[in-house]
Amino acid sequence: MMNKITDLDVTRALGTRKFTPEMITDLEPDDIFVFGSNLEGRHLGGAARTAVKRFGARMGQGVGLQGQSYAIPTMQGGPETIKPYIDEFIRLAEEWDQNTFYVTRIGCGIAGMKDEEIAPLFDKAFDLYNVRLPESFARIIMRQRLENGTVSDV
Repeated sequence: MMNKITDLDVTRALGTRKFTPEMITDLEPDDIFVFGSNLEGRHLGGAARTAVKRFGARMGQGVGLQGQSYAIPTMQGGPETIKPYIDEFIRLAEEWDQNTFYVTRIGCGIAGMKDEEIAPLFDKAFDLYNVRLPESFARIIMRQRLENGTVSDV
């Protein structure tokens, strides 16, 4: 049986956690902007366009690190096709612990998916001190953890 978790429970459990800002216009030298892309690297709209204009993303590169940005393809199918790319990103974030990664709401803009579909794919990243998730993703992950009883210090 699932516990009835309130928004206040989620807020309390999140505590002083930091999130990706709604709008990012500047980064510190060790910061990385993580955005949703397409496999062809046509960064024409949304966060992908911002990544090209401000953070060194390259047209024609749809995956991985480029300048101060990191592309995760989201336009090739549903969440199951995005997960391997998110897992690859998480492995990099674990290794590059001197960097701070600001994950945007990948897949939830032009790709048309819901936060509830994408956020759980970042569950492992939630525990990394150098990864900032959008508040909506963090709230979904924390709610699931509270409902499953996998958070003990609330």
